[in-house]
Amino acid sequence: MAEDDLRGDGDAEREMDVERTRIAHELIGRVNGLPATAVPDALCRACANLLPEMSGLSVSVLGSGTSTGVVLCASDEVASRLAEIQYTLGEGPGVEAIRLRAPVFATDLGAPPDSRRWPLFSVQAARAGAAAAFSLPLTGAGAALGTLDLYRDAPGSLPVDRVRTALLVADAVTLAVVALDHASPDPEGVVTWLSGAETDREEVHQATGMIMVQLGVSAEEALLRLRARAFAQGSTAVEVARAVLRRSLDLRDD
Repeated sequence: MAEDDLRGDGDAEREMDVERTRIAHELIGRVNGLPATAVPDALCRACANLLPEMSGLSVSVLGSGTSTGVVLCASDEVASRLAEIQYTLGEGPGVEAIRLRAPVFATDLGAPPDSRRWPLFSVQAARAGAAAAFSLPLTGAGAALGTLDLYRDAPGSLPVDRVRTALLVADAVTLAVVALDHASPDPEGVVTWLSGAETDREEVHQATGMIMVQLGVSAEEALLRLRARAFAQGSTAVEVARAVLRRSLDLRDD
Protein backbone atom coordinates (compact mmCIF):
# COMPACT_ATOMS: atom_id res chain seq x y z
CA MET A 1 0.00 0.00 0.00
CA ALA A 2 2.80 2.34 0.90
CA GLU A 3 4.54 1.55 -2.39
CA ASP A 4 1.34 2.34 -4.29
CA ASP A 5 1.06 5.66 -2.48
CA LEU A 6 4.65 6.50 -3.26
CA ARG A 7 4.19 5.52 -6.88
CA GLY A 8 1.11 7.72 -7.04
CA ASP A 9 3.04 10.63 -5.56
CA GLY A 10 5.77 10.08 -8.12
CA ASP A 11 3.26 10.13 -10.94
CA ALA A 12 1.80 13.38 -9.62
CA GLU A 13 5.25 14.94 -9.43
CA ARG A 14 6.05 13.85 -12.98
CA GLU A 15 2.77 15.29 -14.23
CA MET A 16 3.55 18.53 -12.44
CA ASP A 17 7.00 18.67 -14.04
CA VAL A 18 5.54 18.04 -17.49
CA GLU A 19 2.95 20.79 -17.00
CA ARG A 20 5.56 23.20 -15.63
CA THR A 21 7.78 22.58 -18.65
CA ARG A 22 4.89 22.99 -21.08
CA ILE A 23 3.83 26.31 -19.59
CA ALA A 24 7.39 27.64 -19.41
CA HIS A 25 8.06 26.71 -23.04
CA GLU A 26 4.82 28.33 -24.16
CA LEU A 27 5.56 31.61 -22.40
CA ILE A 28 9.17 31.76 -23.54
CA GLY A 29 8.15 30.78 -27.07
CA ARG A 30 5.61 33.61 -27.21
CA VAL A 31 8.16 36.28 -26.35
CA ASN A 32 11.47 34.92 -27.61
CA GLY A 33 12.89 36.93 -30.49
CA LEU A 34 10.54 39.87 -30.01
CA PRO A 35 11.89 43.40 -29.65
CA ALA A 36 12.11 44.44 -26.00
CA THR A 37 9.21 46.85 -26.28
CA ALA A 38 6.86 44.08 -27.50
CA VAL A 39 7.72 41.57 -24.76
CA PRO A 40 5.40 42.78 -21.96
CA ASP A 41 2.16 42.67 -23.99
CA ALA A 42 3.07 39.32 -25.54
CA LEU A 43 3.81 37.89 -22.09
CA CYS A 44 0.47 39.16 -20.79
CA ARG A 45 -1.45 37.64 -23.71
CA ALA A 46 0.28 34.31 -23.18
CA CYS A 47 -0.67 34.30 -19.48
CA ALA A 48 -4.28 35.15 -20.34
CA ASN A 49 -4.43 32.24 -22.79
CA LEU A 50 -3.19 29.87 -20.09
CA LEU A 51 -5.74 31.16 -17.56
CA PRO A 52 -8.95 31.63 -19.58
CA GLU A 53 -11.21 31.37 -16.53
CA MET A 54 -9.85 34.69 -15.27
CA SER A 55 -11.51 37.94 -16.33
CA GLY A 56 -8.13 39.65 -16.56
CA LEU A 57 -4.61 39.87 -15.18
CA SER A 58 -1.55 42.04 -14.82
CA VAL A 59 2.14 41.48 -14.15
CA SER A 60 4.01 43.86 -11.87
CA VAL A 61 7.71 44.02 -11.04
CA LEU A 62 9.28 45.69 -8.05
CA GLY A 63 10.80 49.10 -8.61
CA SER A 64 14.38 49.64 -7.55
CA GLY A 65 14.61 50.11 -3.80
CA THR A 66 10.87 49.77 -3.27
CA SER A 67 8.43 47.14 -2.05
CA THR A 68 5.73 48.32 -4.44
CA GLY A 69 5.17 46.85 -7.89
CA VAL A 70 5.10 48.85 -11.10
CA VAL A 71 2.80 47.52 -13.82
CA LEU A 72 4.71 45.72 -16.53
CA CYS A 73 1.61 44.75 -18.50
CA ALA A 74 -2.15 44.40 -18.04
CA SER A 75 -4.72 42.50 -20.08
CA ASP A 76 -7.39 45.18 -19.73
CA GLU A 77 -8.32 48.47 -18.09
CA VAL A 78 -9.75 46.80 -14.98
CA ALA A 79 -6.56 44.85 -14.31
CA SER A 80 -4.49 47.98 -14.79
CA ARG A 81 -6.79 49.94 -12.49
CA LEU A 82 -6.57 47.31 -9.74
CA ALA A 83 -2.78 47.52 -9.77
CA GLU A 84 -2.90 51.31 -9.58
CA ILE A 85 -5.44 51.21 -6.74
CA GLN A 86 -3.12 48.99 -4.69
CA TYR A 87 -0.18 51.29 -5.36
CA THR A 88 -2.23 54.32 -4.34
CA LEU A 89 -3.65 52.78 -1.17
CA GLY A 90 -0.69 50.62 -0.19
CA GLU A 91 -3.02 47.71 0.51
CA GLY A 92 -4.48 44.73 -1.32
CA PRO A 93 -3.63 41.12 -2.20
CA GLY A 94 -0.65 42.12 -4.38
CA VAL A 95 0.92 44.17 -1.60
CA GLU A 96 0.32 41.29 0.81
CA ALA A 97 1.75 38.69 -1.57
CA ILE A 98 5.00 40.65 -1.84
CA ARG A 99 5.21 41.06 1.92
CA LEU A 100 4.50 37.39 2.65
CA ARG A 101 6.19 36.01 -0.47
CA ALA A 102 3.19 33.70 -0.74
CA PRO A 103 -0.04 33.51 -2.79
CA VAL A 104 -2.90 35.65 -1.48
CA PHE A 105 -6.47 34.94 -2.63
CA ALA A 106 -9.52 37.14 -2.07
CA THR A 107 -12.48 35.12 -3.30
CA ASP A 108 -15.18 37.67 -2.44
CA LEU A 109 -14.16 41.30 -2.07
CA GLY A 110 -17.72 42.27 -1.23
CA ALA A 111 -17.95 40.20 1.95
CA PRO A 112 -15.89 39.35 5.05
CA PRO A 113 -13.17 38.36 5.61
CA ASP A 114 -11.80 39.97 2.43
CA SER A 115 -13.75 43.21 2.80
CA ARG A 116 -12.43 43.56 6.37
CA ARG A 117 -8.87 42.65 5.44
CA TRP A 118 -8.59 45.43 2.84
CA PRO A 119 -11.57 47.74 3.42
CA LEU A 120 -10.39 50.54 1.13
CA PHE A 121 -9.12 48.32 -1.67
CA SER A 122 -12.25 46.15 -1.61
CA VAL A 123 -14.56 49.12 -2.19
CA GLN A 124 -12.51 50.59 -5.02
CA ALA A 125 -11.87 47.19 -6.62
CA ALA A 126 -15.62 46.57 -6.74
CA ARG A 127 -16.15 49.96 -8.37
CA ALA A 128 -13.49 49.07 -10.94
CA GLY A 129 -15.31 45.83 -11.81
CA ALA A 130 -13.56 43.12 -9.78
CA ALA A 131 -15.36 40.78 -7.39
CA ALA A 132 -12.44 38.46 -6.62
CA ALA A 133 -8.67 38.95 -6.79
CA PHE A 134 -5.74 36.55 -6.66
CA SER A 135 -2.08 37.51 -6.35
CA LEU A 136 0.90 35.20 -6.83
CA PRO A 137 4.45 36.35 -6.09
CA LEU A 138 7.17 36.05 -8.71
CA THR A 139 10.00 34.67 -6.62
CA GLY A 140 13.64 34.30 -7.50
CA ALA A 141 16.64 33.56 -5.31
CA GLY A 142 14.42 33.76 -2.23
CA ALA A 143 13.17 37.27 -2.96
CA ALA A 144 9.90 38.55 -4.42
CA LEU A 145 10.55 40.06 -7.85
CA GLY A 146 6.95 41.11 -8.41
CA THR A 147 3.48 39.62 -8.73
CA LEU A 148 1.09 37.99 -11.15
CA ASP A 149 -2.28 39.54 -10.25
CA LEU A 150 -5.54 37.98 -11.43
CA TYR A 151 -9.14 39.07 -11.07
CA ARG A 152 -12.64 37.78 -11.76
CA ASP A 153 -15.82 39.79 -12.24
CA ALA A 154 -17.78 37.30 -10.11
CA PRO A 155 -16.93 36.04 -6.60
CA GLY A 156 -15.80 32.48 -6.03
CA SER A 157 -12.80 30.31 -5.33
CA LEU A 158 -10.75 28.46 -7.92
CA PRO A 159 -10.69 24.68 -8.34
CA VAL A 160 -7.52 23.08 -7.03
CA ASP A 161 -6.26 22.21 -10.50
CA ARG A 162 -6.66 25.82 -11.65
CA VAL A 163 -4.81 27.07 -8.58
CA ARG A 164 -1.99 24.71 -9.54
CA THR A 165 -1.97 26.08 -13.09
CA ALA A 166 -1.89 29.66 -11.84
CA LEU A 167 1.07 28.86 -9.58
CA LEU A 168 2.91 27.24 -12.47
CA VAL A 169 2.20 30.24 -14.70
CA ALA A 170 3.66 32.54 -12.03
CA ASP A 171 6.75 30.32 -11.86
CA ALA A 172 7.02 30.38 -15.66
CA VAL A 173 6.73 34.18 -15.81
CA THR A 174 9.72 34.41 -13.49
CA LEU A 175 11.61 31.81 -15.51
CA ALA A 176 10.80 33.58 -18.78
CA VAL A 177 12.17 36.86 -17.47
CA VAL A 178 15.39 35.27 -16.25
CA ALA A 179 15.87 33.08 -19.33
CA LEU A 180 15.29 35.91 -21.78
CA ASP A 181 17.62 38.17 -19.86
CA HIS A 182 20.47 35.65 -20.04
CA ALA A 183 19.78 34.57 -23.61
CA SER A 184 19.36 37.99 -25.19
CA PRO A 185 22.17 38.97 -27.62
CA ASP A 186 21.44 42.61 -26.79
CA PRO A 187 23.67 43.77 -23.90
CA GLU A 188 20.63 45.46 -22.37
CA GLY A 189 18.32 42.58 -23.26
CA VAL A 190 15.12 42.13 -21.35
CA VAL A 191 16.48 44.39 -18.62
CA THR A 192 15.42 47.18 -20.95
CA TRP A 193 11.73 46.61 -20.31
CA LEU A 194 12.13 45.51 -16.70
CA SER A 195 13.82 48.77 -15.75
CA GLY A 196 11.67 50.64 -18.25
CA ALA A 197 8.56 49.65 -16.33
CA GLU A 198 9.67 52.08 -13.65
CA THR A 199 9.15 54.99 -16.03
CA ASP A 200 5.43 54.71 -15.23
CA ARG A 201 6.34 55.97 -11.76
CA GLU A 202 8.57 58.85 -12.85
CA GLU A 203 5.63 61.25 -12.77
CA VAL A 204 4.86 60.23 -9.20
CA HIS A 205 8.49 60.76 -8.17
CA GLN A 206 8.60 64.15 -9.88
CA ALA A 207 5.30 65.24 -8.33
CA THR A 208 6.50 64.06 -4.92
CA GLY A 209 9.54 66.29 -5.29
CA MET A 210 7.36 69.27 -6.15
CA ILE A 211 5.13 68.65 -3.14
CA MET A 212 8.19 68.39 -0.87
CA VAL A 213 9.31 71.85 -1.94
CA GLN A 214 5.83 73.39 -1.86
CA LEU A 215 4.91 72.08 1.58
CA GLY A 216 8.37 71.80 3.14
CA VAL A 217 7.86 68.14 4.07
CA SER A 218 9.83 64.91 3.72
CA ALA A 219 9.57 62.60 0.71
CA GLU A 220 7.52 60.13 2.74
CA GLU A 221 5.09 62.83 3.86
CA ALA A 222 4.82 64.22 0.32
CA LEU A 223 3.99 60.80 -1.11
CA LEU A 224 1.46 60.22 1.68
CA ARG A 225 -0.24 63.55 0.86
CA LEU A 226 -0.36 62.62 -2.83
CA ARG A 227 -1.86 59.20 -2.11
CA ALA A 228 -4.37 60.67 0.34
CA ARG A 229 -5.54 63.15 -2.28
CA ALA A 230 -5.89 60.37 -4.83
CA PHE A 231 -8.01 58.32 -2.44
CA ALA A 232 -10.16 61.30 -1.49
CA GLN A 233 -11.10 62.02 -5.08
CA GLY A 234 -11.33 58.40 -6.23
CA SER A 235 -8.41 58.59 -8.64
CA THR A 236 -4.96 57.02 -8.75
CA ALA A 237 -1.61 58.33 -7.57
CA VAL A 238 -0.41 58.60 -11.16
CA GLU A 239 -3.44 60.72 -12.14
CA VAL A 240 -2.92 63.08 -9.21
CA ALA A 241 0.80 63.29 -9.98
CA ARG A 242 0.04 64.35 -13.55
CA ALA A 243 -2.29 67.07 -12.28
CA VAL A 244 0.42 68.33 -9.92
CA LEU A 245 2.97 68.39 -12.76
CA ARG A 246 0.51 70.24 -15.02
CA ARG A 247 0.01 72.69 -12.13
CA SER A 248 -3.74 72.18 -12.34
CA LEU A 249 -3.61 70.86 -8.76
CA ASP A 250 -1.80 72.47 -5.84
CA LEU A 251 -1.82 70.57 -2.55
CA ARG A 252 -1.05 73.79 -0.70
CA ASP A 253 -4.74 74.59 -1.20
CA ASP A 254 -5.81 71.55 0.86
